[in-house]
Amino acid sequence: MTSGISIAEWLVTNGNIAFEIIGTLAFALSGLLEAARKKLDIVGMAMVTFLAAFGGGTLRDILLDRRPFFWVQNQFWIWVVLAMCLLALIFIRSRHLEPTERATAWPDAIGLGIFSAGGTSIALQAGAPAIVAVIMGIITAVFGGVLRDVVVNEIPRAFVDHQPYSILAFAGGWVVVGLHYVGTSSFIAVGLGALVITALRFAAMIFGWRLPTWRV
Repeated sequence: MTSGISIAEWLVTNGNIAFEIIGTLAFALSGLLEAARKKLDIVGMAMVTFLAAFGGGTLRDILLDRRPFFWVQNQFWIWVVLAMCLLALIFIRSRHLEPTERATAWPDAIGLGIFSAGGTSIALQAGAPAIVAVIMGIITAVFGGVLRDVVVNEIPRAFVDHQPYSILAFAGGWVVVGLHYVGTSSFIAVGLGALVITALRFAAMIFGWRLPTWRV
C-alpha cells in the first residue's frame, strides 16, 4: 500500500470496521426483507430496518456505558439504511417480488455470526469478564431481530422456530473469548468466531436441526 502498510497489517488494524459494515448490512437486509414481506410503507420499512441493524448494538452500548452509540458516531449508517429502504421499495415493486421468511433468515444468519463475535470482542476490550462478554455478544446479535419481529407483530423467531440460534451465539462467543485470552488479534478472533456461528446457523437451517421442546 502507498503508506508502506501491508494489507495484512491494515486488516488487523481496521478489520473490525469491515466486520461491522458486513454485519450491519446483513441485519439491515433482514429487517428490510421482513418489512417488505409485511408490505409496510417507506416509514415502516425504515423503522424495522433501523431496529434490526442497530437495536442490539445500542442495547450493548447502553449496558457497557459506551458513548456515543456506534450509529451516532458513524452517522452515515442512517443514510445507508434510508437509501436501502428507498431502493428496495422501488426494486421490489417494479419486479413484483414477494420476499419469503426463508429469504430473511440467510442475511440474519450472517448478522448473527458477525454481531455475536464482534459484540463479545467489544465487551472484552471494555474489560468485561468472559461470561459477561459472551452475554453482550448474544444481546448484540439477538436483540435487533427480536425488536424487528415484535414491531411486525410476530413472536420473535429466535424463540419459536426451535432451531439453534442464541445458543450458537453463546458457543461462538466462547471461541472469541478463548482466542482473546491466548493473545490472538481481535480481527482474527472475531473472524473465526463469526465463521463458526454463521456456519452452524446455515447448517441448522439446511439440515433442519431442532432444539428439544416441552412435551405436553
